[in-house]
This record gives sequence, C-alpha cells and structure tokens, in this order.
Amino acid sequence: MHLTIDEQIDKRIGEVRTESLDISFGEIINLYTNKELIIQPEYQRLFRWSNQQKSRLVESILLELPIPQIFTIENSDGVLELIDGLQRISSIIQFIDASVLNLEPLQLEGCDQIKQLNKKIYNDLSVRLKLRLKRSSVRTVIIKRQSKSFLRYEMFKRLNTGGSILAPQEIRNCSSRMIGDKGIRFYTFLQNMAENHNFSQCIETLSQTEKEQKGDEELVLRFFAAKNEQELFRGSVRDWLDNYMEGILLEKIQFDYEKEKEDFEKLFLYLAKIMGDSAFVRHRENSPIGGLAPAYFEAVAIGVFKTLDTARNLSDENVKTKILTTIQSDEFKRNVGPGASTKTKLANRISCIEQGILSR
Repeated sequence: MHLTIDEQIDKRIGEVRTESLDISFGEIINLYTNKELIIQPEYQRLFRWSNQQKSRLVESILLELPIPQIFTIENSDGVLELIDGLQRISSIIQFIDASVLNLEPLQLEGCDQIKQLNKKIYNDLSVRLKLRLKRSSVRTVIIKRQSKSFLRYEMFKRLNTGGSILAPQEIRNCSSRMIGDKGIRFYTFLQNMAENHNFSQCIETLSQTEKEQKGDEELVLRFFAAKNEQELFRGSVRDWLDNYMEGILLEKIQFDYEKEKEDFEKLFLYLAKIMGDSAFVRHRENSPIGGLAPAYFEAVAIGVFKTLDTARNLSDENVKTKILTTIQSDEFKRNVGPGASTKTKLANRISCIEQGILSR
C-alpha cells in the first residue's frame, strides 16, 4: 500500500523530535565548562571567523539585534552537542572568557555602529553591558535523542550545505557523527588512511588550503569511490562522493575495512616508490608541472591498482616511463581537460593508464 504525500510527510515529521529553548550566553558558557555542552574537536577546528566578524556579533548582541538560532543534538546521556552555530557560540565565549577555549582574549575591532567599542576587551565594559551580554539569549533547537539517526544526519548536512564556509569533506565528516558509531568509524578510517606516510608523499603537491579543508581525506574517499562505485558517478564529483559515503554510512553499500585498508596501503606503497610526489600532476617533456590534479589522481591511482600484479613484475623505471608517456598523450588529455566530468571520460582516463602499463 502506497502512502499519500500527506501521509509520508506526517510519518517523517514524527521521526524527528525537537525542542526549542531560549538559552542565555551565560548559561551556554556554564554548560560548556561543565561538559554539558560539547563542541567536538572536529567542529572546533573549523572556527574560522575573523576578529571583525566576531566583534560585530558582540556589537549586535549589545544592541539587542536578533541573531540566528543554533542547533544542538542530545546524546544518549542527555549531554548536548553543538552541530550548527559554532562561529556564534565560540565568538561569544572567546570574548567573555577566552581561557575556556584556550584562545587569546578577543579585542573588538571593526564595530561600525558603536565605534567606541573598538579596541575594548570584555573587562573594559561596564557591569551593565557585561550582564547584558551574559543574559542575552539565543534560540536553541535541541534535536532529541529519540530522533532517527539518518534524519539527524540529513538535518546536519542540509544546515551546512549552500553558502557554508565548510568544505564538502568537512561537512561529510561532521555530518557522519550524526549517524553514531558507524559514522565515526568510517570518517576515522578516512583520517587514518590520509595520514598514511606513502599516501602523504604521493599527494605532497596538494595545496595547503585544500589540506586544511580536508582535501587529503576527500582524495582517500575519491579513491574508494572510483575503485568501488564508478557507476554512481553522474557528472558531479561532490554528489558522487556524498552518495558513496552516505551509502556506506547507511549500510546500503558494503565496505570491508580490512580488505580496503590492505588494498590502499599496497597501492600507495608502490606508487610512492616509483612516482613519489609527481604521481598525480601534469607533466611536460617528462617534467612535473603544477599542483595535484584530481582527474590525474583517479586515473593513475585506479589504473595502477587494476594492473598492480603486472606492474610489480616490471622494472620501476619501465612502469614510470609508461605512466608518464600515457599522461602526456593526446588520448589521455582528451579525457582530463574541459568537460572531463562524465562517466565515460572517467572510465576512459583510467583505461588509458591500464592499457599504457599493459602495453609492450
């Protein structure tokens, strides 16, 4: 029996239980110091607001201007975990008591409504303004522990997609926490693989900015997606990786951790030996140019993986020469240039590397 749209919506509404409260910033600081409100290190690392952005939030609160609500999730022991609103909460905590976050005290700057606030720290304010800050409240949505894990995951993903300062892999990692232990296990696995010495050597040319935004972990995910689920690719890399990771988290896709770890380590041990940090970059006249190119990463990593048994029976120099010859060929370049984000070109560039290694 098929449910009507109305019935499906009514059913889903009951699967997410929430409660909304107005909690003062003073209470939030007390909750945090008492470990009754958790900001996970995974989120804390994402504290990227400039001092001017933080200062203007403080100014807005002092002027009693409305600020957006925050979202927390209730853990099994009743402790709250902040999942959206990190910038706002951390800014206020840093201004009122920076030692709580092990940060430097915030000195206000860039306040344009009350310019006299600039260069002030919390202790420079009058008692009246200090109390106004502590007593000001923020609407806090609590996602109750009875809510289904998938819907908690979906809620976090939607809160942090579109106009967000978080990079795609950061969103994937944080939202996977909403699934619980299975989600934590998978993103911890990605982190551990990204720290593998041989892998790190091969992706040395990844920019520092991309590394700070978990680009190394995204490449690990991209390797497994290209290795195991090329058919999920529909032209958008972000959707492809989202869908692949979500399939694993929700157990729609099987993932053998031990076997995948073994395959990963075996491949990158070999690639680090024969290619080093030039494994995934463009070449001109056999010399590496530029930074890591994701399309080259997929092609070389998967192409070599598929032919690893053959490759290891050849000399390292022979295999390296074959790879360099292939990635500089016209056929390969046709599958990595503009418009390369198609399933056909993904398969073609991997095939180019395979055939190049297998050629006599």
